[in-house]
Amino acid sequence: MTFHERERAFFVGAPLAIVPALCLLPAIMFLLVAPVVAHGPQLAIAILPALALAGSIGLWKLAISAVQRPFGILNALSVGALMVVLIIATYTGLFLAFIAIKL
Repeated sequence: MTFHERERAFFVGAPLAIVPALCLLPAIMFLLVAPVVAHGPQLAIAILPALALAGSIGLWKLAISAVQRPFGILNALSVGALMVVLIIATYTGLFLAFIAIKL
């Protein structure tokens, strides 16, 4: 994989992984747990799989960019973006677990 392909994988993968991870918790809360908009569960049927698909494609591209040789700045940035997604996933899981305990 050339440097430009790795660079493209990082620049496409990072937003595709981080943005859906950030949008998942508000989408679940405002569409499923406490529906604020009309027809929230029906919207969630369309939005949540799209977020999951975009996030999985982004994680795949970040993982590909993180492990390619030669190691350099793009590898470090990709690993950093993966750590950001891991932190977002952790607080999302904890928050949803607390919500499940209260329900």
